[in-house]
Amino acid sequence: MKILISADMEGIAGIVAEDQVDSRSGKDYNWARKIMTEEVNYAIEGAFAGGAKKVVVNDSHGGMRNIVPDLLHPDATLITGSLKELSMVQGLSNDVDGVFLVGYHGRRGTRASIMDHSYSGRVLRRLKINGVELGETGVNALVAGEFDAPVLLVTGDDSVCREAEDLFEKVYTVEVKKGLSRYSAECIHPKKAGEMIKKEAEKAVKDISTFKPFRLESPYRLELELISSSMADGAQLVPEVSRLGPTTLAYTHQDLITVFKVFRAMLTLGGSSA
Repeated sequence: MKILISADMEGIAGIVAEDQVDSRSGKDYNWARKIMTEEVNYAIEGAFAGGAKKVVVNDSHGGMRNIVPDLLHPDATLITGSLKELSMVQGLSNDVDGVFLVGYHGRRGTRASIMDHSYSGRVLRRLKINGVELGETGVNALVAGEFDAPVLLVTGDDSVCREAEDLFEKVYTVEVKKGLSRYSAECIHPKKAGEMIKKEAEKAVKDISTFKPFRLESPYRLELELISSSMADGAQLVPEVSRLGPTTLAYTHQDLITVFKVFRAMLTLGGSSA
């Protein structure tokens, strides 16, 4: 059995501020990446305890070089760095049996979710696929579904746990902190949070036969609302993208992975046109 862990940073226990997650200037960043690595290790231990034979960890935050390699569980492999074709869920393949989303946060616009955003906080305001508003949890689960891999476990703040429970027919969640505002939370001690994650990860893997991949029906209609009209100008350079309004664009295709790649291209071009 093979488990893929997509590890973000904003939803890690104890992390609440930009200077903890910014590798360029964050004064607490080196502490935070150590805490992130330790929390991922608990998820790895739980996966192995549940019966996984292989665990692959994909560093999914920012520049995707946050996890400290020599502190990571030695029996897991690490995908680090960017650019990656599948971004936050790089490592997906037809032999992946299930996915953990560790350290996640609510989609942009979620009240009291720690540093809420959806893929690109400086470019994207809102994302819908087939009329369903999605954040990183939903988008990444959809991509995993194309590989028949269900999301088994989501960990992070209370808002992302609710988001996952609303989206998926079945999922295990671990709430490591309760958001009070965008930059404050009541946090569980990192060690206790890790022990909770290990326990739920083990249960989820043992229970894997009862999960279903998250899917929407093809064709897939992507609608993006960007932050500014200049960003929309850039994103509209992608072929077959239509403009619905000053900051809103749409794209439709039968293949979900194609839609995902177009989505990422639109964010990149939009960001370069800011």
